[in-house]
Amino acid sequence: MSKKYEKLAHDIVRKIGGSENVSTLTHCMTRLRFALNDNKKANRQEIEDLDGVISVRESGGQFQVVIGTHIEEVYEEVIKVLGNNRESSNQQKVGIFNKIIDFISSTFSPLVPAIAGAGMIKALLALLLLFNLVSRESQTYYVISFMSDASFYFLPFLLAFSAANKLKCSPVLAMISAGILLHPNFVQLQTAGENVHVLGIPLTLVSYSSSVVPILLIVWAQSYIEPMLKRIIPDAVKILFVPMFTVLLVGLIGLTVLGPLGSFFGQYLAMGFDFVGSQGSWLIIFLVATVWPILVMFGLHHSIVPLSLAQVTTLGYENILGPGAIISNIAQGVASLVVAWRTKDQSLKQIANSGGITSLMGITEPALYGVNLPKKYPLIATMIGGASGGLYAGLMEVSRYATGASGIPAIPLYIGENIWNLYNILIALVITVIVTAVATYLLSLKYEKNTLKQNENTKETKKVEDTPKENENRKETKTGTNRDTIITNPIKGNVVPLNEVTDDVFALETMGKGIAINPVEGTVVAPFNGEVVSLFPTKHAICLSSDDGVEMLIHVGINTVQLDGKYFESHVEQGKRISKGQTLLTFDLENIREEGYVTQVPIIILNTQDYTDVTTNCDGKIDYNDDLLVLKA
Repeated sequence: MSKKYEKLAHDIVRKIGGSENVSTLTHCMTRLRFALNDNKKANRQEIEDLDGVISVRESGGQFQVVIGTHIEEVYEEVIKVLGNNRESSNQQKVGIFNKIIDFISSTFSPLVPAIAGAGMIKALLALLLLFNLVSRESQTYYVISFMSDASFYFLPFLLAFSAANKLKCSPVLAMISAGILLHPNFVQLQTAGENVHVLGIPLTLVSYSSSVVPILLIVWAQSYIEPMLKRIIPDAVKILFVPMFTVLLVGLIGLTVLGPLGSFFGQYLAMGFDFVGSQGSWLIIFLVATVWPILVMFGLHHSIVPLSLAQVTTLGYENILGPGAIISNIAQGVASLVVAWRTKDQSLKQIANSGGITSLMGITEPALYGVNLPKKYPLIATMIGGASGGLYAGLMEVSRYATGASGIPAIPLYIGENIWNLYNILIALVITVIVTAVATYLLSLKYEKNTLKQNENTKETKKVEDTPKENENRKETKTGTNRDTIITNPIKGNVVPLNEVTDDVFALETMGKGIAINPVEGTVVAPFNGEVVSLFPTKHAICLSSDDGVEMLIHVGINTVQLDGKYFESHVEQGKRISKGQTLLTFDLENIREEGYVTQVPIIILNTQDYTDVTTNCDGKIDYNDDLLVLKA
């Protein structure tokens, strides 16, 4: 069945570093998802050049090869090529650096909303104080202040839960360890300052509120102790004695060894921050502001987050990540908006405008992957502008006083006792905007001019070569008719432009043009009469073919393949006929969101090339069977 993809499979495995470089392999509706032992062994450009590969993406610790609708056939052949080597390669050890980066990214990423939300509350408080709407002595300030401090004070609880999920041990037992560190009775022992011994072992009485390293070390110990207890304790009494001995052993080791060790590490880390700050903190801000887009592209920005959190919880301010990130993000947005102004490509103009605005708000991926990286010159301008603003911010020793987003809404995070800190970040951003805009414009004089010239030449050639009759014949060849095709809406919700989808494979129209829906109900209905071409086993995505030749992908959520079918139910079978309005899929919208997944539903016209354009006039709310897409003949 999939023999025609045998050569492609061999080429992919060979260029990815061989079967011995593959740790695990899964696939979703559109792409192969490799976990590699060494990503450097994979030749990304050569894989992208293969006939049958759409693109390559590295995200979430995975090396993703985007194939398209024939993914299952390619997957089958890749599995055959990997063969028994895949089983043995699963046992190979990943490099220690990759393990650390993966652990940091997986542990801290789920906490970003809580930490960012708390930081923005602190920003709100700073604004209220600045405009004399509240006083520090008021009860309003007092209550809102401890609300914003909760995420930081109880950070060990959040880290325990997240780290335990990553290390495959009990999150509940891990949170008990965090509770031991923050228990009021233990806090009283610290306050009393008397010597304390447990089983003759002295306890080091340190404060663990807002700490990062101690709980990570403790959960790491639990990930070894808990499985060991499960192996040696009889099944009949496991439910009682595994939790009991896990809490006792991990708790004692945590209080006597790992907790104090982590605390000492945190203290020396704080001393390191002070030393770097006294020697040249400007260099850190300058470098981060300059290379932040590169860090984001390779996922290395996650590794800075723990240092940022540690600094703000120990010193009360932070300048490792915040100033550089906000400067770079603003630069990304400005560069993208200048491209939108300069380009004559209407599709790119739309992507650049929306991407530029979201970057100014702190979300840079649409601009980075949709505009700045593909065109290259806006990325160069971004780094020039970021370096200029970062140099000023560094020399002025700009800091932020809470963690949060890195866009315009985060500016209040820089309000402190010295109001010049706020003024300096504003000046740095003005410098960034001016330099980035000028650099982007000057570079566009060369690059956009060449593009415009090519477009004009293409238009002139088409005018000469294409007579009206030939155009008519071309339309007939593509669609079989010269009439536009209207596609109705399969899911109730709110329309989202495709370039705003959080997965860049969809956002960059790699699979084809289309639209996305942010659903308000968990039901997908058939948009036309036709056939189910492919139904993914995890039921999160379905491919359809209409009676008049439209090929469509409906993909529920982003990365929801990882749910392995949980919360999804299909009401049709692959190869079966469907009627317009028929229920195809149902899914539990709320539970999917609670699991942390983005629930945007990309709707892609896979045979976009068969039409002169795919457009929509929709925005805002849309109901089932409303007109959604127009496929131009």
